[in-house]
Amino acid sequence: MGDPIEIVDYDPVWQVEFAAIGQALRAALGVDALRVDHIGSTSVPGLAAKPVIDIQISVRSLEPLDAYKAPLERLGLVHRADNPELTKRYFRESPGSRRTHIHVREHGSFSQQLPLLFRDHLRAHPAVAAEFAQVKRRWARQFRDDRQRYVSAKEPFVWDIVRRADLWAQSIGWRPGPSDA
Repeated sequence: MGDPIEIVDYDPVWQVEFAAIGQALRAALGVDALRVDHIGSTSVPGLAAKPVIDIQISVRSLEPLDAYKAPLERLGLVHRADNPELTKRYFRESPGSRRTHIHVREHGSFSQQLPLLFRDHLRAHPAVAAEFAQVKRRWARQFRDDRQRYVSAKEPFVWDIVRRADLWAQSIGWRPGPSDA
């Protein structure tokens, strides 16, 4: 069954926690990390979220894996080779550590750009972020112990945000800002 889904109020400590983890990642990976970014709901000030720090590391290429796998494992992160998403490599915290998801994606790819656009759109549109929080809370209450149904239930709203974010990006000429770490 896994952990129950819990959406909590925004906590400014998430930014501090990301900064510490991001700094360690930057030091461990050096020039192999083109970007280290705080993504996901904890990266949007004011947005209620599952208290999981999501971090995206942008690399030139996903291969060779060992170029970034070994340094991440030295930091105590665990490679999840069973991740079905082929456009990223996925790492998690070691058992007993602060819940952290590390998404390694190829720089410039759609899968790398999308979380940055999504985050930046929510940061620029607090009303949309508030709507998203309501949707997440509603589905978390209904599917507290069923992560897959929770994800599926919020998916239409997420894709609506993506559509709005794309229109916004086109209207302002959006480009990702500097790396967060």
